[in-house]
Amino acid sequence: MSVKDLFDLSGTVALVTGGSRGLGLEMAAGLGEAGSAVAITARREQWLTSGAATLAAKGIDCFATACDVTQPNEVDATVAAVIARFGRLDILVNNAGVSWGESADTMPLEKWRMVVDTNVTGCFLMARAAAAAMMRGGRGGAIVNVASIAGLVGTPADVLDAVGYSASKGAVISLTRDLAVKWARHGIRVNAIAPGFFDTRMTTGVLERSRAAIERSTPLGRIGRPGELQGAALFLASPASSYVTGHVLVVDGGATAW
Repeated sequence: MSVKDLFDLSGTVALVTGGSRGLGLEMAAGLGEAGSAVAITARREQWLTSGAATLAAKGIDCFATACDVTQPNEVDATVAAVIARFGRLDILVNNAGVSWGESADTMPLEKWRMVVDTNVTGCFLMARAAAAAMMRGGRGGAIVNVASIAGLVGTPADVLDAVGYSASKGAVISLTRDLAVKWARHGIRVNAIAPGFFDTRMTTGVLERSRAAIERSTPLGRIGRPGELQGAALFLASPASSYVTGHVLVVDGGATAW
C-alpha cells in the first residue's frame, strides 16, 4: 500500500458519538474527508441537524440519529440503524462525554454517577454494541475512545476541579487496554486519544479562568487548535495503525511530558 492508501477510508463506515459539534464533529469530518461514510449521534436533536449539514456540505455521506449512550436500548438501536443505513460498521469513535466541576470533598454523588455513567458505562455500551456488529461482519474494525490527560495525571484544583471527570477518563484508558486484548482475536483494534486542553463548550469556564496557567504549563505554549485531533483520530481509525492496539495517543502539546 502507498502511504496515501494507508490513510484512505473509502468504503468504510464510521460512527462518532457526541459527533454533532466541537471535537466530535471535527473528528467526524476528518474521517469523512478520508472517504468514510459517517454516522453521528448526540442527545439533542437541534445540534444533530446543524452537524449533519456541516458534514453534507463537505460532500460526506452522513447519517444523524439521537442517542443517549447511557441507555442500552438506545445504543443497540443506534448501531442497528447505522447497519440498516450503510450495511456495515467499521469504525467507532467514542466521543460522547460530560463533566461536572466541583470540589472533591463536596461533589454530589448524583453528579459523580452522571459523569461516570456517561463517560465510562456509555463508552462500554457503545463499544460492546459496535464490536458485536464488527464481529458479525467478519472484517474486524477500529474503536477509538476519547479519554483525556486528566485520566493520566492529577490536576491542580485551581485549573480543573472535576474529580468525577478525571476518574472516568482514567477508567476509559483502562477499558481501552483491556478491550484491546479481549477483541484482538476478532481483528478489532481498540485505542484511545487523550487530548489536553482544547477550546470547547466543556472547557469554556476552565479556559476563562486558567488559560494563562495552562499555556505556561504546556511546552508548546498554547492550547490545542481546531483540527488538531483529526489526524490522530484518522491514524487510529485507518490501516496506517494496523499494528497498533491498546495504545493511548496523547495530544497535549507536551503537557504530560514534563
